Amino acid sequence: MATIRTDENFPYSNRDLSWLAFNYRVLQEAKDPSVPLFERIKFLAIYSSNLDEFFRVRVASIKSLIRLGKRTKKAIDFPPEEILDRINEMVRQQQLEFTEIYQKHILPLLAAINIHLVKEADLGKTQTDFLDKYIEEKLIPYLQPMLIVKHKIRTFLINNALYLGVELGTKGRTPRYAVVRIPSHRFPRFLVLPSERENERLIIMLDDIVRYALPRIFPGYSIENSYSFKMTRDAEMYLEDEYSGDLIEKIRKGLNKRNIGASTRFVYDRNMPSNLLRFLMQAFSVKGTDLQPEGRYHNNFDLFQFPNFGLQHLQDDPLPPLRHPSLHKAQSLFAAISEKDHLVHYPYQRYNYVIKFLEQAAHDPAVKRIRILQYRVAKDSQIIAALRSAMAEGKEVMVFVEVKARFDEEANLDWAEKLEQWGAIVKYSLPELKVHSKILSITREEEGKLQDYCYLSTGNFHEGTARLYEDYGFFTKDKRLTKEVDKVLNYLEHGELPKKPFKHLLVGQFRMRKNIYAMIDREIELAQAGQEAGITIKLNSLQDHRMICRLYEASQAGVKIQLIVRGIFGLQTGVEGYSENIEAISIVDRFLEHSRIYHFHNAGEDKIYLSSADWMTRNLYYRIECAFPIYDKGLQEEIKDFLNLQLKDNVKARILDPKLSNHYKIDEGQRPFRSQLEVYAYYKKQLEASQHAEK
Repeated sequence: MATIRTDENFPYSNRDLSWLAFNYRVLQEAKDPSVPLFERIKFLAIYSSNLDEFFRVRVASIKSLIRLGKRTKKAIDFPPEEILDRINEMVRQQQLEFTEIYQKHILPLLAAINIHLVKEADLGKTQTDFLDKYIEEKLIPYLQPMLIVKHKIRTFLINNALYLGVELGTKGRTPRYAVVRIPSHRFPRFLVLPSERENERLIIMLDDIVRYALPRIFPGYSIENSYSFKMTRDAEMYLEDEYSGDLIEKIRKGLNKRNIGASTRFVYDRNMPSNLLRFLMQAFSVKGTDLQPEGRYHNNFDLFQFPNFGLQHLQDDPLPPLRHPSLHKAQSLFAAISEKDHLVHYPYQRYNYVIKFLEQAAHDPAVKRIRILQYRVAKDSQIIAALRSAMAEGKEVMVFVEVKARFDEEANLDWAEKLEQWGAIVKYSLPELKVHSKILSITREEEGKLQDYCYLSTGNFHEGTARLYEDYGFFTKDKRLTKEVDKVLNYLEHGELPKKPFKHLLVGQFRMRKNIYAMIDREIELAQAGQEAGITIKLNSLQDHRMICRLYEASQAGVKIQLIVRGIFGLQTGVEGYSENIEAISIVDRFLEHSRIYHFHNAGEDKIYLSSADWMTRNLYYRIECAFPIYDKGLQEEIKDFLNLQLKDNVKARILDPKLSNHYKIDEGQRPFRSQLEVYAYYKKQLEASQHAEK
């Protein structure tokens, strides 16, 4: 059981253990034989990347809690020492399975198609001649050996850098130890080697190239053993304790500290001899609670770089984003939005309508102002390019940049400085809050009056993630919504508190929680009156205790609740007296499920919201979030169709239960139903029907 209860009566799964259960669902994709080989390798990379961030952020926070005094820890609703022990045990078990998947499944499948990963001991003359030249011409300047003497540490372990611990032997002397950094920050992790055999593809990892080079790095010594290790460091900057002063400067300083933060784990080859492990622990002040054994290789998120040799049949079949049935033929998006609201669903449909919307605004003489909230931005952002064009055309451009977007702080600061140089009005993070809403407003002069056009989304203004993340984008001119969007933007730009409550948008910090409660309570009233009552919610994470309690109350009243939650899941389904009427699934597939949808049955008068907000305490208390209603009946039906397709999934859906067991949902006697492929077919059919109607 992974249950940690805040009191004797409240069923609740700890957020960190439930997150590890989510990451295990990613690992399940890597061992699923129905997933194409190179996609399985990709899921190993995703699992590793996720786990690395988890240790840098969540485990770092738990270790900080452990360091608190007993009196302070009494206020925490879970025992941090116990949770840390259970985290370490879950991760150890998962890492054993990771190694088994890689060694017993992935490598044999690669060998079957004549792709072989070779180690330094497997090399023939053709390969050694190639590597000798590669090492001398490229690698050797970056291979800097560091001898380690106890109590005299001569090096610092950089966060997530890869190292080899080397045991050196000399005749008649006590063995010495050294460390060599594997320069994966400079060179590809995988190198394709020449082969004497036709159609044979040989790959060697950079780690093993460094192992091959060890004799020339340590002349005069014999190489007894070498084992890999790395240290993961605390990535949090604890901004909540630094609200005074210049926030931007504090973030810049925090970024510089990230590579020197406290250790959160020491990852090492589980075959490393105990004497070498003890020596490294003493040399680098590693605690036993930091130890995390893995296989021969670490930083397995580098599997994203694994060469696929153009073998398309071993990758997912392409699902090119589809044209939108009405927006694709619109010469002017402003004219199309004036006719009706439009909903675009990524990555099933194209993202270029957002870019086109901004580009048309940039060159339209009637457009006077553009305002946008930026959370994450693509490296070569077409969104930013369109904003720059708008400024060149004399438009007023206001960009609110959230510089506290984790691991994107530096990129966001750089973009913000460029935007200011180009003439934009740039507003930065609010010290007390994170702005997580995704809003774009364009003000246009029409018949002597100013008219706002808005785009609201569940996902970021990021062309790259729009090809991978499932999200909704919504275009509207509806004054009920645009006026309230204006209130949100005025608050962020000028600090103007809204004079009247929001009637349509649900906005974090402005009664979002109470408004959601009211809709849940409405379903409770309907159920108690003997009427049909239902709630369907799709989220990334469900963690907030009070929201979970409200859902328990609704379940006890007879409200049928269906939950689709990708990640953290604190609620426990099927608990007698609490959640008999709640069912929950999680879908992990080729696209990352990212949209948030709140659907309340409301006696047949559906209330449907799309949102940037998960039901986590941080989203409901410490962020500016936005949930926007969909009033158009046709668009409501489209969203309901999508939810129903997801709920029917019996291929990639896992049942979320109190044991966090991740059992696949199986419908006996039913045909396999993979929701993401069915959703793509749904939109393809919709587009074909539109094209047929045009003829």
